[in-house]
Amino acid sequence: MSEEKITVQVKYRDVEQTFVGNVDDVWVSVNRFFTQMIPSFHVARKVMLTVDLQKLIENVEGVIAIAPEGPEILISKQKLTDSETIQLYLLAAHIGHKLGHLNGNSFSKEELQTRLGKSSKITSTRLSELCREGMATKTDEGDYKITTIGIKRLQEGILLKIREKIQT
Repeated sequence: MSEEKITVQVKYRDVEQTFVGNVDDVWVSVNRFFTQMIPSFHVARKVMLTVDLQKLIENVEGVIAIAPEGPEILISKQKLTDSETIQLYLLAAHIGHKLGHLNGNSFSKEELQTRLGKSSKITSTRLSELCREGMATKTDEGDYKITTIGIKRLQEGILLKIREKIQT
């Protein structure tokens, strides 16, 4: 009598594994998968840089908004540095895109210059600084968008400073 083969398919997040064989071999393989893979996912998650969109939106409430015309800063730009203003616009574009209200998550240098109300040279200099610091990056199309680390730094430090400024 031949042994029957079984097939077990396991999917955890982005990893998918199929085990085929006799019951004992498949049982051992499935257990090995769980003992080896699941702990490594938990460890990897500890170093993965992710952004909680809901918490981010709560953090920027009253500071930025997504209007039908596009992202807006709700506080006086006179209380912000040029760099902070650009970062807030890039953050607003990111959030608006994630929420499905904007087609893109970036701004061209010219759009940022117009929104900033400064010269091309000042805008270029601030964008270069933000890219060098890892806060922003230039897209393949030549636009600028905020980076994940840029969002984290904004969330954990810069937004607090901005809120202190607007309360004074």
